[in-house]
Amino acid sequence: MERIADAADPRLADYRELRDAAARRRIEGDEFFIAEGPTSIERLLASDHRVRSVLVSEQKYERLADLLDPLDAPTYVVDKALLRHIVGFDLHRGAIAAADRRPLPDLAHVLATSRRVAVLEGLNDPENLGAIARSARALGVDAFVLDPTCIDPYTRRTVRVSMGEILFLPSCRVDAAMWPGAALDAMHDAGFETWAMTPADDAVDIWSLDVPDRLAIVLGAEGPGLERRTMASTTRRVRLPIRSDVDSLNVGNAAAVSFAITNRP
Repeated sequence: MERIADAADPRLADYRELRDAAARRRIEGDEFFIAEGPTSIERLLASDHRVRSVLVSEQKYERLADLLDPLDAPTYVVDKALLRHIVGFDLHRGAIAAADRRPLPDLAHVLATSRRVAVLEGLNDPENLGAIARSARALGVDAFVLDPTCIDPYTRRTVRVSMGEILFLPSCRVDAAMWPGAALDAMHDAGFETWAMTPADDAVDIWSLDVPDRLAIVLGAEGPGLERRTMASTTRRVRLPIRSDVDSLNVGNAAAVSFAITNRP
């Protein structure tokens, strides 16, 4: 444990400008990410990501000392006002950590090592992605396949909202040349059925379907949903049976319900 009293201390470089997305892309690059809050940090320490350092308020250090003291990485302790000055806002959770990213696996590896995958197109809300990751981990999904436009799975808010569970979920990103046709064809060749989730009335009710041994659940962004060419490349279009006077579910909720239904024996 190292106490720091100077906000300009170079050891704190990983934690500056946390709310400035452009600054964070410049600071983090593809090198490291931020885990915010005690729960996310606890899950980070249980994962195989290498921790660079931890930054905590004095009050939060008292709670986390037993967890942090054995860590083979520095723990920096600051007072609450200095913590706010460093990160740029009032960090109520009082604890934050920086850790090295792992290289994302490729699609072939994900398909060879998974039975259930969630395929995500155009998701740009870090909280939606975090909520989906948390549900995926709880409900039998083995990995994510991300289209070229999906948000970075290591975004700070995504890690926080997932309660750190996204750190245990392999995620691969498909490049533009493969999306959607070649990527979905690769899933079919690997024995997966691909179900495009849509609220359309003419889609198949999910409860009427037998769950295949290998399944990819394909979900689109909040609002626009899946592109037509993506749905046309899947095995089938599938709907959740919601009330006719409700337009749709939030994508995070739709994902959780779909994962739970398809997690049945």
